[in-house]
Amino acid sequence: MTTLSATALADIARQLTSGGRGILAADESIKTMSSRLEQEGIAASATARRDYRALLLTAADLSQCISGIILCDETFGQDLADGRPFPIAARELGILPGIKVDTGTSPLPGQGGALITEGLDGLGARLASYAQRGAAFAKWRAVFDVHTITPYSARANGQALARYAALCQQHGIVPIVEPEVLCTGDHDLAASAAATSLALGAVFEALVDAGVQLSGIVLKPNFVTPGLDATPVPAAEVAAATFAVLNEHVPAEVAGIAFLSGGHPTANVCAFLSALAADDRRPWPVTFSFGRALVSAALHTWAGSPAEVTAAQGVLLDNCAAAAQAAAE
Repeated sequence: MTTLSATALADIARQLTSGGRGILAADESIKTMSSRLEQEGIAASATARRDYRALLLTAADLSQCISGIILCDETFGQDLADGRPFPIAARELGILPGIKVDTGTSPLPGQGGALITEGLDGLGARLASYAQRGAAFAKWRAVFDVHTITPYSARANGQALARYAALCQQHGIVPIVEPEVLCTGDHDLAASAAATSLALGAVFEALVDAGVQLSGIVLKPNFVTPGLDATPVPAAEVAAATFAVLNEHVPAEVAGIAFLSGGHPTANVCAFLSALAADDRRPWPVTFSFGRALVSAALHTWAGSPAEVTAAQGVLLDNCAAAAQAAAE
């Protein structure tokens, strides 16, 4: 078993979230990634998925904006065209490699459609293997809907996140703790704030009860926003609502907060992040851990053509630079 000191875990967590750099989420499941490839007219295959993730990782000077990259199990075990395993190549390029370890969601019985994230069975052995192959951090995503979240579903997912986080730290891996309140729907800002507050309260109660070292985790929450089908509000209002919820529930010793994009357009989430980063009351560094907001345009530009790799990488780098600028403000 790989073990790291509390200081070493905290150092990695801070490295992931400070200095104006953020985390690139490239951990879509095989099914999701295949669907996105097919939507761009690319035949889905293990090779196509590898080539796309290699395009992202090898973009020139990506490490200036990106501190870590989250991979799925398939990509973590693949090699680049030059024979280097993805985790090794990432470290050589100045980017910490991470791994998604949950196995998806299933309905939580008796909870009216609320979900529970699976993947705890055998997790210790999987983490030992990932650590041995170079993983610096891991990710586990719990999913909440504003209309179906209940105190019990919040506690159940909080306890699963806490068990995952404790196991990660036991194996020398920094856990990204991701309780996502979905932004789909027509709910208002207050409903998002209430659901996010319920989720974060349950998660941190469970983390403390499990003995998780909070200075050695990265929190990956949603911004508190109205639903995508509701009337939008200014970025300053989103930042204020988000800070209020975080300030109530997130202890100051948490190493850093890396926000998910949740399907919001790139310009919008960068505006949310910029407004929050400008609030000097916060005790934690804030940055981004975006997926679609950074990569969707790059995937569309590439469309499977080797001739478009450089152009696609340029689009990716532009989006990463915009997110990094927002985090640095």
